[in-house]
Amino acid sequence: MQALAKYFELEQNGTTVRRETLAGITTFLTMAYIVFVNPAILADAGMDRDAAFVATCLAAAFGSLLMGILANYPIALAPGMGLNAFFTYTVVAQMGHSWQTALGVVFLSGIIFLLLSVFPVREWIVNSIPRALKMAISAGIGMFLAIIALKNAGIVVDSPATLVQLGDLGQPAALFAALGFFAMVAMDRLKVPGAILIAILGVTVIASLFGMNQFSGVVSTPPNLAPSFLQMDLATAFELSLISVVFAFLFVDLFDTAGTLIGVAHRAGLLDENGRLPRLRGALLADSLATVAGAALGTSTTTSYIESTAGIRAGGRTGLTAIVVAILFLACLLFAPLAGSIPAYATAPALLFVACMMARGLAEINWEDVTDYVPAVVTALAMPLTFSIATGIGIGFITYAAVKVLSGRFQEASPAILILAVAFVLKFSFL
Repeated sequence: MQALAKYFELEQNGTTVRRETLAGITTFLTMAYIVFVNPAILADAGMDRDAAFVATCLAAAFGSLLMGILANYPIALAPGMGLNAFFTYTVVAQMGHSWQTALGVVFLSGIIFLLLSVFPVREWIVNSIPRALKMAISAGIGMFLAIIALKNAGIVVDSPATLVQLGDLGQPAALFAALGFFAMVAMDRLKVPGAILIAILGVTVIASLFGMNQFSGVVSTPPNLAPSFLQMDLATAFELSLISVVFAFLFVDLFDTAGTLIGVAHRAGLLDENGRLPRLRGALLADSLATVAGAALGTSTTTSYIESTAGIRAGGRTGLTAIVVAILFLACLLFAPLAGSIPAYATAPALLFVACMMARGLAEINWEDVTDYVPAVVTALAMPLTFSIATGIGIGFITYAAVKVLSGRFQEASPAILILAVAFVLKFSFL
């Protein structure tokens, strides 16, 4: 105990081993839904669901462990929502690449993120992107998740006349999804720990009792990781046509991580007097190394989770909280049958709920400046309507650069913005 207290500086941070342990359990409960949701999404890309389950647990454990050791922050990591959807529904389903190629792209983006974390280039990139686009990208990913959730639940279906239309709300999938979503929101409002996880499991159990779902059990030995381990296709990932996809993974992970780290640290009172995050390099190294390791294991981009704020509210202040989360994710390896029993309509409410939380980014846009809010709205809308995060980002950069330049506000269109806008114009025109 004394060694733990000394390494994690518990006394200096005004906390104890017991408090950090409880905080870790709280954080885990709020984000454990990912071990059910992520394998389901990756399975839609053709990946083995059991192997994806193991990769999800191991990537989350490895990333959280690194965050605790390298940065001593109470921030947990796991495969990111939105990025897993981009992996499956854009890179594989829409663009036609194999999931092995998609893993290669994730691996490559992780290597680049790692280099940016070591060198000061990261600060230049972060500071060059306007706040309006950062917030719009977050909201747009949320809208992208929302349409996937509604589609999986059968609430929104395709229509040859109007593109989309309302599905049959009398179908069991739609009813169970609605039940799970309403319960999830209500429990979160009542501050019930693990509201998302409880709702997913609750819908699964009720559907199984009514004979609407096949239940495969709860506990078993961990499945085989071999179908996804080291299956990245790096040769294809280096092709010129995939540059924008690598950039999209890198860009979203970079700003999602930066935003999460600053947001969580602010809530925990960990920022210094200048509003900066101490030990930022260690945190970014943990995040980038987790992405590289996760791709090797067989999962989409691993990133920091905003759900870590739940553990901070419970008293977590140091990396020991993240270590506890890592241990619990390792314990999850025994629950593969339960993960395989979760139907799509049980995870759809989680996607929709996360989408609602991400949409809050729109509130932070400057709605008094037309050259700010128009590119932001275009960016956010383009992602779900083109069913592509990368396309949405590209259209957003082009729109932002165009309206700033044409309205005479050249100084607000940084060199980085102009370069990226031109690159996306060339991509959309010729690639």
